[in-house]
Amino acid sequence: MSLISFPSTIEDKLFPQKITLQIKGRLILWDEPQIMGVMNLTPDSFYEGSRLKLNKDDVLGRAQQMINDGADILDIGGYSSRPGAANISIEEEIQRIEDPIQWISEEFPEIIISVDTFRSEVARRGIEAGAHMVNDISGGSLDPNMYKTISELSVPYIIMHMQGTPQNMQGKTHYENILREILNYFSEKLHIIREFGIKDVIIDPGFGFAKTLEQNYFLLKNLELFDMINLPILVGLSRKSMIYKLLEVEPSEALNGTTALNMVALMKGANILRVHDVKEANETRKLFKQLYA
Repeated sequence: MSLISFPSTIEDKLFPQKITLQIKGRLILWDEPQIMGVMNLTPDSFYEGSRLKLNKDDVLGRAQQMINDGADILDIGGYSSRPGAANISIEEEIQRIEDPIQWISEEFPEIIISVDTFRSEVARRGIEAGAHMVNDISGGSLDPNMYKTISELSVPYIIMHMQGTPQNMQGKTHYENILREILNYFSEKLHIIREFGIKDVIIDPGFGFAKTLEQNYFLLKNLELFDMINLPILVGLSRKSMIYKLLEVEPSEALNGTTALNMVALMKGANILRVHDVKEANETRKLFKQLYA
């Protein structure tokens, strides 16, 4: 991994080059930050307002609203990754996501769909149903077949940093040097990923996953250091405990804090904001662009 010199001003570092992805034969160009709307097909996700019923009207209604509000990507998941969440079978996870992905891809063919899973079989079924990319919270650590599957599917791959599993990750927050260890994690993962011929990769530092509140803020404060990897950066801060615990509120009251930190993330080089509240994130993006475009 080669280091790069850091720009001296915010204006110099924002989107120094256009980002392109190959998605099912389409060349996608990103010349501004992207907004990924979270669509949870889980009954126990940490933010109750994000939960969807598994019926076509509810799913398409939420998708339409997010698209109207400015979403560029819809991230569809059927496995709750909140700390201590219950484990479910592969079959149940597929059952939760397969039809919704197909419904959305048929109704809104221009929207990019991400399937949020760490299981290769779920990833395959999601892509076959109409999804365009895979968002893996484990970065391939929880399924040895994930990289081979992504290579065969030839789709963009989001790798997130996490230690352990959703069930035990909050007991794995010890780091000697958290920045160095996460950068090394990505370097090692990317070396393997490239050997599988996977070309389009996005990285996610994994806010809230095997990190304490203080570690999350330290990572955000130093987010620009991830630019040295020279890949798009996804940031998922939306309504997480690093916000609502610090502010002593519930997840339902953490939108203001989310908006504040999303602006910080954009100023520090985030390319994708993963959010529950698309309208507010889009407004943040518009303000950001007015300031720095």
